[in-house]
Amino acid sequence: MTPCLAHGGFLESLTRTTGSLFILKRGIQTGLVDTDPVTMEPPSPQASPEEELRAQFDWFYRTHQTSIRTFIRSLVPSTADADEVQQEVAMVLWQKFSLFDVTRDFRAWAFGIARLKALSFFRDRSRDRHVFNDELLLKLAEEAEERESRHQRQREALETCLRKLPDAQRDLLLSAYTKGNRIDEIALRRSQTPMALYKILHRLRQLLLECTRRTLADKERA
Repeated sequence: MTPCLAHGGFLESLTRTTGSLFILKRGIQTGLVDTDPVTMEPPSPQASPEEELRAQFDWFYRTHQTSIRTFIRSLVPSTADADEVQQEVAMVLWQKFSLFDVTRDFRAWAFGIARLKALSFFRDRSRDRHVFNDELLLKLAEEAEERESRHQRQREALETCLRKLPDAQRDLLLSAYTKGNRIDEIALRRSQTPMALYKILHRLRQLLLECTRRTLADKERA
């Protein structure tokens, strides 16, 4: 069993037989689980070099936006403050993107800038007695980066497994765990009882759990 599985959390929620498939539901509703990967649109033949650069940046940023947001929120508890820091991070990323080596890890680069911006944010508010000192903030950033890296591997494994499902099963899962949809209404459209539908969803959860575990284990062995 992999270390991340031993502590439950992300994958433990896949095994819940009551409530919802937490990570799938949360992922669909917030974008954590990307069942439709971000694709880079080819630039227009008339696009200027700056427009091409912007399109490339937009693709990188949109691909990692959720991870960047999660990382910042782990350092800056206030939603409003996190919004401010994220805007500053996005601005710096764009300003420096022309110097970025696209063969490098964009997410790691963005985390580094986010860490510096969070430090700067708290230093500017250093007279607040509740503000963290630099050493503590750096420790929190280190832990948050490791946690987010682990979650990223888990999300990627789950996304891989979702795409392996037959279209009908994947569509059923996405429908069942999309905000606003009701199980009884979905069951009625499928001419099933809600209990029968719950049993199908439970089996699909188990398939996802087993597939995700295998995928993570295979990556660790690679």
